[in-house]
Amino acid sequence: MLRSGFDQQLDKLKEDILALGSMVQEALLESMEYLKARDIAASKKLIKRDRIIDDKRYAIESDALAMIAMQQPMAGDMRMIAATLFIVNELERIGDYAKSLGRVNVRIGDEPLMKHLIDLPRMAEQAEAMLGRALHAFVTGDINLAHQVIREDSIVDDLYDQVYAELMTLIMQDVSKIRQANLLLMGAHNLERAADRCTNICERVIYSVTGKLIDAGWEEDLA
Repeated sequence: MLRSGFDQQLDKLKEDILALGSMVQEALLESMEYLKARDIAASKKLIKRDRIIDDKRYAIESDALAMIAMQQPMAGDMRMIAATLFIVNELERIGDYAKSLGRVNVRIGDEPLMKHLIDLPRMAEQAEAMLGRALHAFVTGDINLAHQVIREDSIVDDLYDQVYAELMTLIMQDVSKIRQANLLLMGAHNLERAADRCTNICERVIYSVTGKLIDAGWEEDLA
């Protein structure tokens, strides 16, 4: 195949990654909105829609593997395709975290929330924003942006610590709230892990451009 045709396939892979990423970003924000609104029916629909994210991931993966088998790309092209295979897996996992947050809402059921949600929505918004910038860094090859996103992970970690401390305080005041507190903490953990997946994506962005794998934990220590 001529180089122009191969480049078109690479561009399509990037477009598909962005489409999948958009679906995941939407799921993250919606899962939190449904929890805040106590919209259990909407959460159940979101949980079912996760299958669409899964199917999209496998379709992109299939296309990427076909390119490797048929085109035998070298050097930077191969790194980009390898990064694609890694990133679609990370996106599917972030989608799973959004689904899990939907399940938290369903499991809480009709029980009133034990506290007004402040830091959890902030975690969701930060993780969603990090994901958008991580994907932009991937399609543009912007390693400076990738490093910036990695450093932002500490924001989500700090919010998680705040959620944990507040929920533990509320439990000590009223042990009857322990079940819901555990569920909300599960939601916070999922959002913290979603942000971690964004840093993983950025690691692969840097690898696809430079050929060097970095440790995101080391980047966070520099923040």
